[in-house]
Amino acid sequence: MTFLVTGATGSVGRHVVEHLRGAGERVRIMTRNPATAGFSPDVEVVRGDLGEPETLAPALDGIERAYLFPHDGAANFAELAKSAGVRRVVVLSSASAAAENKRAHNADSHTWHRAIERAVEDSGIECTAIRPGAFAGNSLIWAGAIQAGTAVRSAHGSAAQAPVHEADIAAVAATALLEDDHAGAKYELSGPAAISIADQVRTIGEAIGRDIPFEAVTAEQERAELAGFMPEDVVDMLLGYWAEAVDRPDPVLPTVEQVTGRPARTFAQWVADHVADFR
Repeated sequence: MTFLVTGATGSVGRHVVEHLRGAGERVRIMTRNPATAGFSPDVEVVRGDLGEPETLAPALDGIERAYLFPHDGAANFAELAKSAGVRRVVVLSSASAAAENKRAHNADSHTWHRAIERAVEDSGIECTAIRPGAFAGNSLIWAGAIQAGTAVRSAHGSAAQAPVHEADIAAVAATALLEDDHAGAKYELSGPAAISIADQVRTIGEAIGRDIPFEAVTAEQERAELAGFMPEDVVDMLLGYWAEAVDRPDPVLPTVEQVTGRPARTFAQWVADHVADFR
């Protein structure tokens, strides 16, 4: 059996590939630029783009199970996958897709991710949705300030998140691809503890061996800074999420361990894996 991995050059996708290879499975990845994919020779690399339906048929040929990165082209992918005989798709979604998370600050995210899940579900293909909350990798938005030795600035230093390691997201996805009994599941994921933004910054400082100054600013100041490198709707979502997490910390969920059999990695473990990004 050959597994197809879309979004394989991303932070989660690369780990999905490695999990499948570690299980002894054949893996085909689809990427817009095979020349720069950077995988080992035993991984089959084909050109394809979820936004270009005409490129999908060769990538899907002979595939029975696939990992789908979230994309506007999900409906085309699902239709072509069904025609190609794909029997199982694991979709990378978001915790915002859950009905109880349809709040004002992430309503757009809820609608978009739920539509992607539904595109696969409605095709009749066996579907599992992986719904991570905050990615530990979101803390990379502070990397520039940390590298420059300036303060990390936030209006929501006490906002408590339960950031999940991308390797744990991939482990759950790969398990759902490899094992039966996950059809129809919607796995919401978190890290093993809720940790404030200020404590996340402190943890990064401990890992790189220096104190990182943290500066409280107003929400308006934070909005202006984020707007310099993020779309407005993303800024709105983040600020709404952080404001809510001040009084309502992220729930800590046991899903990673329940699905994979091993505890979720801590934020400190994620930082140790990415310390070079902050130095």
